[in-house]
Amino acid sequence: MKTNPGVNSQARLLALGALLLAVLACSLNPVPLPVPTLTSSPQTAVPPLSGKTQTPGGPLLEIPLPVGFGARGPFYEVYFTDPENKYAAREEGGLDEVLVTALDGARISVDVAAYSLSLYSIQKALINAFNRGVLVRVVMESNNMEDRVPKALRDAGISMVGDQRESLMHDKFIVIDRAEVWTGSMNFTTTGTYADNNNLMRIRSKEVAEDFTVEFEEMFKDDFFGQDIVAATPYQEISVDGINLEVYFSPDDHVARRIAALLRSAQHSIQFMAYSLTANDFGDILRQKKRAGLSVSGVMERSLAKQDLGSEYDAFYRAGMDVIRDGNPGLLHHKVIIIDESIVIMGSYNFTASAERNNDENVVIFFDPLLAAEYIKEFQRVYDTALHAP
Repeated sequence: MKTNPGVNSQARLLALGALLLAVLACSLNPVPLPVPTLTSSPQTAVPPLSGKTQTPGGPLLEIPLPVGFGARGPFYEVYFTDPENKYAAREEGGLDEVLVTALDGARISVDVAAYSLSLYSIQKALINAFNRGVLVRVVMESNNMEDRVPKALRDAGISMVGDQRESLMHDKFIVIDRAEVWTGSMNFTTTGTYADNNNLMRIRSKEVAEDFTVEFEEMFKDDFFGQDIVAATPYQEISVDGINLEVYFSPDDHVARRIAALLRSAQHSIQFMAYSLTANDFGDILRQKKRAGLSVSGVMERSLAKQDLGSEYDAFYRAGMDVIRDGNPGLLHHKVIIIDESIVIMGSYNFTASAERNNDENVVIFFDPLLAAEYIKEFQRVYDTALHAP
């Protein structure tokens, strides 16, 4: 049977047009990639850690968590625990699971400096990384090395070093592939992740990673801890994506001097969340700033806000300052100062003489109003909980 060439040409053109429309539709509406879910929690699952960042000049992009709060900036992510969450008692869906995702992506090296380490999820992730050929090294406070998780890491063959000093190896940081750093106030423990108020930051910067790697190797390779002072931070002042930040380690880098200078420079406001604040010079500056008319407010850990422990709380109270004791049955474990809604001081460093002179500590200072806004949200959460506590 003969066919009509004109009809066949027309059919081919129609088919080609339909194919082009299908391709165009797919490009405009890509099929979304599947997001892993946490079947045991009814809330939003932890999203992938790569992806969109903040709009320039706009708020940070929220990272929804089943138990906790998160936000993504241009080269960093910031997370806060949520002990008031009704699902926190399940001890899953929190900040440790975000950190595990990052550890699962490690390809070259993982360096851990941990005051305490008892999270099974972190243990499993570190052993898995070690078993797939990643170089995994751990430095710990010696008094906590006999716990179950550190022993399991040693039994797996992971290299571990303790400080063997009376002073504390109080750092809480992890360096992954010498390209990113996780640090903050959060101990890698169940209570630190689910019962206490803590913060944790992921910083993607090779310069910041080198700072923390140099500090780690002073401890791991050279056995320099505490007052074995080596002021060797290679990039103390850094600009990343137009945001300035500073990195300090104590006792090496005179952290108290820098914090005091920033407090004195405050023009409008100071907000702080402090597990321990016994440093008299910090207390004096805060009272001076209050007398000068600045807005000064703070929340302090209830169990340590006692004069017989050297706390500045009673002096703040007598000065009529807006400083209150926290309302969390767990610990208010933050070590955070926010200055003029634009500068954030965070890390493992308690505001004490021991942190300055004896213990191994780390501090990162961000000059970024968008990050400061996220820490102010956390301050307000903690402050509101304290106001309504019995």
